[in-house]
Amino acid sequence: MHAKDILIDGFGRIREEVHAAVAGLGPDVLNARPAPGANSVAWLVWHLTRIQDDHVADAFGLDQVWLAQDFEKRFALGLPRRDTGYGHTPAQVAEVRVGSADLLTGYYDAVHAQSLEALRALRAQDLERIVDERWDPPVSLGVRLVSVLSDDLQHAGQAAYVRGLLQSTDA
Repeated sequence: MHAKDILIDGFGRIREEVHAAVAGLGPDVLNARPAPGANSVAWLVWHLTRIQDDHVADAFGLDQVWLAQDFEKRFALGLPRRDTGYGHTPAQVAEVRVGSADLLTGYYDAVHAQSLEALRALRAQDLERIVDERWDPPVSLGVRLVSVLSDDLQHAGQAAYVRGLLQSTDA
């Protein structure tokens, strides 16, 4: 198995978890926060998708799906155009509200498709290419992709946990 096949499998697992976390949820549950200052399912899925979109687009020299496919306008969040949610305060988290699970999964699926297209074109030596020199040591493409994969899976798990908390309080 080639490294790109492992990455493709990993990113496919994120997609599965994202869909499972939001399936069948209406806006009230998607946007609910289980405690003051906590993240909602909507914010967690939006944020993990924004990070994947931002980081993969940057690493491969692509346009962000958020901007290129007008998801910024469809979400209408009132945040800066390139905001990814990194460092959001509880008040900013509260601003990320969605009207449907379909909007979240539609955006995620578009980002996932772009990510897979980029991953399928990878050659082994591409993973060594430096994509961010602001760190010591500089970040290679391989390290960046594993970082996105790890971060996204953590947030998808958090979204599933928040979903479970919210549904258990409704029972």
